Amino acid sequence: MKVSVLQENLAKGLSIVGRAVPTRPTMQVLGNVLLETEEGRLKLAATNLELGITAWIGARVEEDGAITVPARTFIDLINQLSPERVDLDLDVRNQTLKVHCGATNSNIKGIDSNEFPLIPQAGEAPGIAIPGAVLREMISQTVFAAATDDNRPILTGVYTRLTSDDIVMAAADGYRLSVRTAPLEIGTPRTTELIIPARTLAELGRIITDDDEEVLMSIPQGRNQVIFHLKNVDVASTLLDGKFPDYNAIIPRSFTTSTIAYTADLLRACKRADIFARDVNNNAKVSVIPAETPSSPGLVRLSATSTERGSADAIVDATVEGDKQEISFNVRYLIDVLNVIREEQVVLQSNGPTAPGVIKPVGRDDFIHVIMPMSIGR
Repeated sequence: MKVSVLQENLAKGLSIVGRAVPTRPTMQVLGNVLLETEEGRLKLAATNLELGITAWIGARVEEDGAITVPARTFIDLINQLSPERVDLDLDVRNQTLKVHCGATNSNIKGIDSNEFPLIPQAGEAPGIAIPGAVLREMISQTVFAAATDDNRPILTGVYTRLTSDDIVMAAADGYRLSVRTAPLEIGTPRTTELIIPARTLAELGRIITDDDEEVLMSIPQGRNQVIFHLKNVDVASTLLDGKFPDYNAIIPRSFTTSTIAYTADLLRACKRADIFARDVNNNAKVSVIPAETPSSPGLVRLSATSTERGSADAIVDATVEGDKQEISFNVRYLIDVLNVIREEQVVLQSNGPTAPGVIKPVGRDDFIHVIMPMSIGR
């Protein structure tokens, strides 16, 4: 293999695939990144056997070939090189990659590419086209609600349903639920349900750029895998086995109080309360107060008290319809959902201190977030 690439492009490609390299690889080769020439480009790939990421970058290829090299060593080296041309020359006899850039010459010992696991790529199954910006937003509005521990492995994934008309993503950790729906121009002939690891989708969300006008989502038959094909990147992942809970059963259908507030104002108030709520398991009291007169605004008051550090009391003007409410929420959960709502206003709907609350953007029905209340200390 004899290849020349730009340092900037190589560093960017490595930053993408490097996220699939396991921290503690079970096999030495899994700690490596694959470099392989393919159709006049340089292919980079890494996998932990559950998540595999492949990226292609432009290159001048003089000789075809392939090698795997230690990911951490190679990434650190490339990041420290000057922003100019990088020449990669493989010595096949001793599996050593020679790296030349400017006045820098390095030799990296590698492992034969034949020992590297195969990573499935797009093209092996028909794909469903999803606008890149839409998919990125769907991911951002759901993955944060997935569980991060393995007590209930199925909740570490994002339930995904594809139909002939739309795609639905839902994530829950037992305390909150996020559901996002988007239309599809061409969906699946029959309803398809799968559970994608939240980590896979989080990485995909980071990779999707404005240049990715659409993402092709492929589900190879009988392989328990999903593949996402972008402009220059493929992300492949195993799926989670099991049945996702019936999340529709916990979404309230009617409310005694509905409150509309400006998203930015409510987010700032939550962040102020969070400073003191950290000492009490992130517990913050949300008081919804209807307007006293037709000409005055309703109010949302967020308060949190730390016995050691003090208290905060933040008030936000709001439009309140219904009864006065006093509910305790995990304020971090409120911050998480408000951070992913781009609309100017949000609506908070509730049925009292022991019922789940619902947050969604004003004027949109394609995103809903449910938060379970905490007990109120009196």
